[in-house]
Amino acid sequence: MPSDTTMRAPDPALTTADIQPVIRRAIAHLCGQHDWAVLHEMPLPNRRRADVMALSPNGQFTCIEIKSGLPDFRGDLKWPEYRPWCDAFYFAVPQTFPQEVLPQDVGIMTVDVPMMAGFRHMIADAAIVRPAPHHPLQAARRRSVTHRFAMLAAQRLNRMEDPALATVLHTALRSE
Repeated sequence: MPSDTTMRAPDPALTTADIQPVIRRAIAHLCGQHDWAVLHEMPLPNRRRADVMALSPNGQFTCIEIKSGLPDFRGDLKWPEYRPWCDAFYFAVPQTFPQEVLPQDVGIMTVDVPMMAGFRHMIADAAIVRPAPHHPLQAARRRSVTHRFAMLAAQRLNRMEDPALATVLHTALRSE
């Protein structure tokens, strides 16, 4: 028997701003279950920004594009520009999303977005429902993405560990 939070259409009162953080958190936990390191909002060399970039233990990159609903998917035509920067590409969508509209050559992750008060504090269930085809990066591009991933992760960690120092450095760099 399905729980109250499964197999229901999203509440029309929920907005993209409500749904996206739930999807992002659930996907980060799913990636962790696969032992993938995750960075959110990773800038790519082509001036795009991946919603989630995951690095696997074997050095492969998975880009995950979060879509809160059909209007979000239909309104964004940038996602093909992320594919050249990863080995695998997924859409992460609510479980109720009409999956038949997604391209056949991408992976699909679904999230059971809870429809109850206080859902932001929960970790929703997520699953890979269609594995992404593997398209290996060229060696030079892999080195570039790996370097970018490592630099961004180290910078974010440094800002978390010492926010005051990060502010001082940011101010000093702006004055140069």
